[in-house]
Amino acid sequence: MKSKCFILILLGATLAYGQQWNFNKPDYQQIGIHIADTHSHYYYPTLLERFKKSDTTLTLQEKRHLYYGYIFHPRYAPYERSEYQDSLVQVLRKERQGAEDLEKIIRYGDSVLVGNPFDLRTLNYQLYALEQQRDTEGFEAKMIQSTAIIDALMSSGDGTSKAFSFYVINTSHEYGLLGILGLDFGGSQSLTEHYDYLTVAANDFGIEGLYFDVTPCLNSLQKFLKK
Repeated sequence: MKSKCFILILLGATLAYGQQWNFNKPDYQQIGIHIADTHSHYYYPTLLERFKKSDTTLTLQEKRHLYYGYIFHPRYAPYERSEYQDSLVQVLRKERQGAEDLEKIIRYGDSVLVGNPFDLRTLNYQLYALEQQRDTEGFEAKMIQSTAIIDALMSSGDGTSKAFSFYVINTSHEYGLLGILGLDFGGSQSLTEHYDYLTVAANDFGIEGLYFDVTPCLNSLQKFLKK
């Protein structure tokens, strides 16, 4: 499959680096309290259901609670790989996809998203398939979901330093975000304390690499190793 990033577009590097934004680091403790409150509009089951229905009325704070609040979900396992991932990759490796292949991309993608609902790369693959099928309604629904994730991520920082790192709940989201910003992975990844640093290929912005705070991922791994 020839790569095409549908989720780049509007929130790409021009917005991210061409304007000044007020970034807000996620307060995981407060988010955990809010999403557990059945009387709160941040109550997690309600937020997740609205996301799955591609609700366009989600506010930025609701999107942040949705994305960062997933670390408290029973299915949260950032280092687990879906059994459907390999099946999805096999279809994507084909030079061209027929009608049956497009259906598989969407179906396998949905299965991957069960455990990792904010996987931008998988959503992008689905957008490709839906566009090929000329499924405008399905395409718009997936784009709304993708944008909700992007809004949450972009609100956390710009990645240019540890102080302004992007906050992610899954390391795979780092690479999805690179594509959104119009940047290519430079081939080197390093972990210092709780920060991932990815180098990026030569670009018009002069950016050499981006920082990602991966605290929830490391906490999850530590809990797993203690079992």
